[in-house]
Amino acid sequence: MNSVQSEKYDRRVVKTKKAIKNAFIKLLAEKNFNEITVKNIADEADIDRKTLYNHYGGIFEIRDELENDLAELLDRAVRELDFEKNIKNPQHIFEILTDIINTNLELYGCLMKLNANSHIVRKIDGVLKSRLRTAMEQSSVFNEPRNLDLCTDFITSGLLSVYQNWFNSSRSRPLKEVSEEAGRLVLFGLKDFASV
Repeated sequence: MNSVQSEKYDRRVVKTKKAIKNAFIKLLAEKNFNEITVKNIADEADIDRKTLYNHYGGIFEIRDELENDLAELLDRAVRELDFEKNIKNPQHIFEILTDIINTNLELYGCLMKLNANSHIVRKIDGVLKSRLRTAMEQSSVFNEPRNLDLCTDFITSGLLSVYQNWFNSSRSRPLKEVSEEAGRLVLFGLKDFASV
């Protein structure tokens, strides 16, 4: 196979795998994981089952790759945060995640429609908490290590809830605006939003 053929083949592989993953996420938003079949995914992706099996060994492998893709994106984003700087303005954390979501709004829209008990949502929550906690531990901002778990739970659970609620709403407010408000809430608390 020459380089032109190889490049064309690689693009087809990427496109097919993306269609499979998008189909899987869409089905997860509609059904429980255990109810999804390879045939469902293949039909939704508009491919035959043989093509799906050319790329994945089954549903668990699709889920694992999707989780790993998301975990890698989040891990990279959180690792690049300067906590010394951003702890004073956590809106930047929300902005980074909003940028990630905007790269594939449809995919993340389906993902965020899943309930909090979803395996993928729990994995995202775990990755965010782990990386956030590690970054906070390495910064000199927190003088009370015992509060790290409380802070990471508060930020990540609130963050995921805000995104899930936005995706499950009419989306009348821009995601960027919602992210900025969530960042203000983390930074200043409810006092900043009170009319008193």
